[in-house]
Parts: sequence; C-alpha cells; structure tokens
Amino acid sequence: MFGLKPLKFWFVCGSQHLYGPETLAEVADGARKVVEGLSKDGRLVLPLEFATVATTGEEIADVCRRASADPECGGIILWMHTFSPSKMWIRGLNALTKPMLHLHTQLNAALPWDSIDMDYMNLHQSAHGDREAGFLHTRMRIGRKVVVGHWSDPAVQDRIDSWMRAARAWDDWQGSGVCRFGDNMRNVAVTDGDKVSAEMAFGFKVDYWPVGDLVAKMADFSDADVEALVAEYDKTYELVPELQAGGAKRSSLLDAARQELAISYFLKEGNYKGFTHTFEDLHGLNQLPGLAPQRMMEQGFGFAGEGDWKTPALVRAMKVMGHGKSGACSFMEDYTYDVSKPGEELVLGAHMLEVCPTIAESKPRLEIHELGIGGKPDPVRMVFDSVKGGAINACLIDMGNRFRLIANEVTSVEHPDLPKLPVARAVWQCKPDFKTACEAWILAGGAHHTAYSYDVTAEMLEDFATIAGIELALIDDDTKISDFKQTLRNNEIYWHLAKGIRV
Repeated sequence: MFGLKPLKFWFVCGSQHLYGPETLAEVADGARKVVEGLSKDGRLVLPLEFATVATTGEEIADVCRRASADPECGGIILWMHTFSPSKMWIRGLNALTKPMLHLHTQLNAALPWDSIDMDYMNLHQSAHGDREAGFLHTRMRIGRKVVVGHWSDPAVQDRIDSWMRAARAWDDWQGSGVCRFGDNMRNVAVTDGDKVSAEMAFGFKVDYWPVGDLVAKMADFSDADVEALVAEYDKTYELVPELQAGGAKRSSLLDAARQELAISYFLKEGNYKGFTHTFEDLHGLNQLPGLAPQRMMEQGFGFAGEGDWKTPALVRAMKVMGHGKSGACSFMEDYTYDVSKPGEELVLGAHMLEVCPTIAESKPRLEIHELGIGGKPDPVRMVFDSVKGGAINACLIDMGNRFRLIANEVTSVEHPDLPKLPVARAVWQCKPDFKTACEAWILAGGAHHTAYSYDVTAEMLEDFATIAGIELALIDDDTKISDFKQTLRNNEIYWHLAKGIRV
C-alpha cells in the first residue's frame, strides 16, 4: 500500500522507587514478559516494544517526549505493574502527542492462594496502580482506550489490535493529503466542508489541481506505457469483446489506462493518499474516470466522486485499519431500496462507476456502457457483485463546529441477478433494521457517500474517533431512535464545551 510506513508501539510500565531496586528489577522483568507474551501470539498487527519502567516525573516526561518525537512510534501502551503515584505523570502526559492505550492487566492470571504474602501483594498491585492512573487520565480529560483482562486472553489482544489499527490509520493521515481534480459538485452541501478545520483536526491537507494539469500529464506517457498497462488489464480481468485486442472500443480502454497512469503519478508525486473528481469538470478528458479510480482504490488509495474530499480520506483510513485482513474496502453510495418485504428491506449500494474491486465476489469484468451524465463518450468500468457477510458503512461530515463520524453496521446478502445494471454493487440489510437505521442516519446528518468495509469494526472506528477527538454516532443492533436522538442532543452540548471557541 502506497505510503504506509513502518510503525511500532511502545510499552511503558509505571512504578516508583519506594519499592527498592530488587522489586523494580522484578517489575521490569514482568513488563518484558507481558510484551513478549503479547507479541508471540501473533494477534497484534504491529510490533510492540518494551520502552521502560518509569519511576519518576523526569523519566515519564522523557519517555513521553521521545515517543512523541519518534516518527515510527504509533502510540504507547501504559500499565501500572505496581502503584505509581499519578501526579508524577502530569508533565509527561501533557507533552504526549501520540495515541494512548491503558492496559489494565497483571502478570499472573491466577493468585497463589496458599503462599500469597505482602511482598507478592506489593509487587502485583495493578488493581491499585491502574486505578490511580485512570483517575489522572480522566482528570486530565485524556482521550484513551482502556482494555481490561489478562494479557494472554485473545479477546484482550484483539482489542489491542483494534486500537493499533486505528492508531496506524491516524498516523497515516498526518502530513498526507487529498487531491481534488476540479471542485465540489455545484450546490451539493454534504460533500463540501471546511478544509482548514479539517487540516487542524486531522492533519491532512486538501489540494486543488485543475483537470487541465491532469490532461497535460496524461500526454507525457508514451503509447508503450499505456499498452503495457493494458496488457496487465488483459491478464487480470475478464474483458467484454469490445474492449479486447482488436475490439471496437479498445481505444476507450487505452484512454482509461492513460488516465490511471496520470492519476497515479499525481498522487505519488504529491504524497496524496486519496483523491476526488467531478463529472462537472471533465475538460480535456475523453471519458469520466471510472476504471482508474477503481484501480487506484485497489492499490490502497482513497476515492470519492463529485468533489467529495472527506470520503477519500475516510476510505484511506479504513483501508489502513483493515490492512493485512481481507482488504475489502470501497467507496460506496446508498443508491436505492427494495422495501417490498417489510422486515427484509434491502439497500442497493453502488456508484456511477467507481466501486473498489477489493470487495468483488469473483473476478471483475471490464465493460463499457453509456453514461447519461457528464456529456462524455462511454466510460470503461469494472462490473461485479460484492462479497457477502458482515460489513460497516461509515461517513465523515462537517457539522460546522466539529466533525462527526457516522457508522452503520450492515450485512451484505445474496440478491437477484442484475443483468442490466452496468456497475459494481453491493446489497445489504441494515442493523438493527431498515427503518431505524435510515432514520438514525438521516437524523445524524449522514452523507450519501460512504466508506464501506468488511474488515473494519465498530470498535476500530470508536478507537479512531477517540484518537481523533471527534464524535462517533454508531447505528447498530442496540440502536433505539429515542435514545439516539437524545445522544445527538447531548453531543451538541458536550462537543461545543469540549472544543470551546477554537472551531
């Protein structure tokens, strides 16, 4: 995946000098054993390294500053093996800029009931120390994840893995960018937003590039470059006869390949991890880019249509969160419904062209069809059905004084054939049910453009929202409209006070 740098996490254990050097040596040994145990089971997506046993305010401030300055540190995991007076941590935690997870665990799962004494109690008192630490974290209003349970428990390790994935996606946003070819689709509200506020909140920039610059770059690639890429298409996908070598529409496939080469150049040259275009600004292009965005998403880039710059950033983040899993994540749009069977309502998701083939159920087919929008010749696109199973559909919206992440857990299901629908698609059922999910989505201001993933979980998005310091509105099996509405009302007050006047 382009631009996905190496990352590791630091394990910091807290204690104090009160216990003496022998006990501190045991603390360090115990902390290393926890790190080794977490690492050897292979459930964590990224490496975990023992950093230090911090026993003074100076040591704590030092490790927090070093973690914040290390570009390869994705965050820190804290554990209080013993009791660590938390006032020592204030200066360090004030300086910490990386995500934090508080692991409430202990070295041994079972107590030695027949031999336990006060020496054992003093050494193994995370039940005491972690509560002291938790108070301070709450007192300082630190957004963090708390994971409780023995470190060897697979469920504990999976929760740590979820946080690591969210922290990796957050790190991936920092200093990156979204490229806009053209501007926002005219008069559309939800795809627009405050790009200055977004960079302040999220760390990525949004740059405008004229479509004419893309057209000029397309001309820089030779016919041999284009033919080489099309040869890759021939091997990778099924092609309708018109697009095969010698076919009547082969030239359209060559144009699509030239678009991909130019877009790929722009993104990699500018360190852009996502992009958008609009069918209202296609000057100089022979067709609306369809195949090229699909191919770029397949390589890990984010995308959304119609000038929507927030969704490409979210698609990229969710691709990073799911990296190493199935990879099934795409730009999506809630298009139309089948409500003929109450209680079994279906959502048909698609877009004009651009759905990522990582969610394809079988080998995609390259087709070419008329597109009654944009005023250009027929564009090439991949056509396929999506895989089936649990998924999540999420969007990022600008509320004016803050950003809100909205997510709905869904289930992709079997559906009738769609022989006349010339686009890639997914069909799903919403949780907890169609009416509740759609009402909650609309009440929350949810967008029609989304990031759709089979790998990302609600917990990952909750972790990501915590790290980013933004609101999450989750629609799942437990959602009730009356409670959801009250939560949205409460959030208006909370986020206004939490963020103050810096909007």
